[in-house]
Amino acid sequence: MSVWQALAGGFVGTAALTTLLRAATEFHLTRMDLPFLLGTALTADRTRAKALGYAAHFVLGLVFAVIYYALFTALGRHDWWIGSIFGAGHGIFSGTVLINVLLPAVHPRMGTTLSDSTSVALLEPPGFLARNYGAQTATFGLIAHVLYGTVIALFL
Repeated sequence: MSVWQALAGGFVGTAALTTLLRAATEFHLTRMDLPFLLGTALTADRTRAKALGYAAHFVLGLVFAVIYYALFTALGRHDWWIGSIFGAGHGIFSGTVLINVLLPAVHPRMGTTLSDSTSVALLEPPGFLARNYGAQTATFGLIAHVLYGTVIALFL
C-alpha cells in the first residue's frame, strides 16, 4: 500500500466517476455537468470552463485519494467494501454540505436562495442533494462516489 497506488487509483476512480456522471447527463438522467459547475467558479468563459472544470475535478480527485489513503493507513486495511463506505460518505458530504452549502457560498457565478432579479447568475444553485439538477442526480452522484472509493481500495 503506497501513496502512488492511491494516486493511480484516484486518477482511475475520478475517470470512472466523471464518466458515469457524464453518461447520466447525456442520457438525460440529470442536468448536472460537474466540470462546467467547477469550471465556472474559475472563469465566465463557457468553453474554457469545461476544460478548467475537468482539470480541477481530476486534481480534487487526487487530493481526495490521498485522504482516502490516510484513512486506509490509519485503519491498517484497504478492503473494497471499506472503500465503498468511504465513497458513500464522500458522496453524501458532496451532495449535502459541499455542493449545497460551501459551493454556492464561494462560487461567484452561482445563484443562491437569496438571489433576486437585480443579479445575474450563470448557474442555478444545486439545492439539497443537487435535486435542482434532476431528481436522480443524488442517486448517480452517490453511485459514482461509491465506485470512486471502491477503485481506490482495489488499487491499494
